[in-house]
Amino acid sequence: MTPDVWVLLLPALIPIVVLSLGPLIYGVYLGFTDARAGLYVPTDFIGLANFKELVHDDLFWNSFKIGLVWAVSVTVLQFVLSLGLALLLNVEGLRFRGLARVLALVPWAMPPVVIGIMWRLVYHPDAGILNQTLQSVGVLHHNVDWLSGFAIALPAVIVVGVWTGMPQTTVTLLAALQGVPGELGEAAALDGAGAWARFRVVSWPAIKPVVVSITTLNFIWNFNEFGLVYVLTAGGPGGKTQLPMLFAYMEAFRYGHFGYAAALGDVMVVVIAVLLVVYMRAQSRGERS
Repeated sequence: MTPDVWVLLLPALIPIVVLSLGPLIYGVYLGFTDARAGLYVPTDFIGLANFKELVHDDLFWNSFKIGLVWAVSVTVLQFVLSLGLALLLNVEGLRFRGLARVLALVPWAMPPVVIGIMWRLVYHPDAGILNQTLQSVGVLHHNVDWLSGFAIALPAVIVVGVWTGMPQTTVTLLAALQGVPGELGEAAALDGAGAWARFRVVSWPAIKPVVVSITTLNFIWNFNEFGLVYVLTAGGPGGKTQLPMLFAYMEAFRYGHFGYAAALGDVMVVVIAVLLVVYMRAQSRGERS
């Protein structure tokens, strides 16, 4: 590139380098040190010591397993429910379709912190609308503390994660469905194909590249979730909802182990890089097909 081109790119490159690339490189470096909280605390390079400790850290592996359960569950449920909603909103002649589309986007317009506070009120053991509703219809006979039970806290948080992420997935799938030529569905209907057959033969092959893209991206975003779960449970009860990012946060800002937390961040960078490679390959295969 000519010098003039670099001059034009500098206003965009400088913020990226200063605010994104620089902190990323420094964070990766911290993973190889014994950095701790406090003023004038010396920081020494310790090589792979943090990573060796991670390998034998049961709390880390537990958070990693919980992160996988959370990411897979939320991603799969988001896709299934969003696909059903997108198919419904794609039906011609559906009454109040415009209003339904607007309502489907409401969670997307709300910050994660607000969503977390709202759902904490919904799940409140004494005054929450969920307990009151279930008791009024006879499903429950006593209050349930949804966010403090060891067996139900993670499923309760997964429900919130699905509700939060559905709008984006729904809009993406709806756009893909509306890109399917209507003539193909009409031709299949004339041949006697039912609704399921038309979806399987006509719509699904057309939207499959979009499905692969959005589910891969959703998995990456869900695996990196922090704010929503932190507001809901802060990783409790007893670490049952402690995702990897929450574990790193606790190590850094509760216990002051910055180097150890950065090492966990380095591991997450590798995991996300692998997922991005899978995503890019899936994208390239979709473009070639």
